[in-house]
Amino acid sequence: MERTLILLKPDAVSKKICGKVLSRFEEAGLKVCGMKMIRLQPSLLREHYAHIADKPFYPEVEQFMASVPVIAMVLEGKEAVAKVREMLGVTDSRKAAPGTIRAQFGKDQMVNVAHASDSPETAEREVKRFFTEDEVFEY
Repeated sequence: MERTLILLKPDAVSKKICGKVLSRFEEAGLKVCGMKMIRLQPSLLREHYAHIADKPFYPEVEQFMASVPVIAMVLEGKEAVAKVREMLGVTDSRKAAPGTIRAQFGKDQMVNVAHASDSPETAEREVKRFFTEDEVFEY
């Protein structure tokens, strides 16, 4: 079994579609092992987005991600990372395949419903970044 981090972004929270997105993950056989609503602070965002923090568009990303609380989740399942990314579709919602979560609910490359870990190794780091050990459950 594999775990992955999902952040339901401010657009998902604002549009009140978190339950719909979560239902799709659960219906696909993924199990919720941890979930919480948090307001992302600039220091955590800079750490999380370190790979783009020096880009000219980063301030807009930080502003968007801090605008509304997000829902952070740890999902578990067989090949969870790949399964979630396939269900979400490509990062740019305008290019996402029909039937994917981003094609249905997203707007563009930033306003795209959710962040998802891009590899099992990244998922391990990201889960630890957003959750303590006692916030992730085995059952």
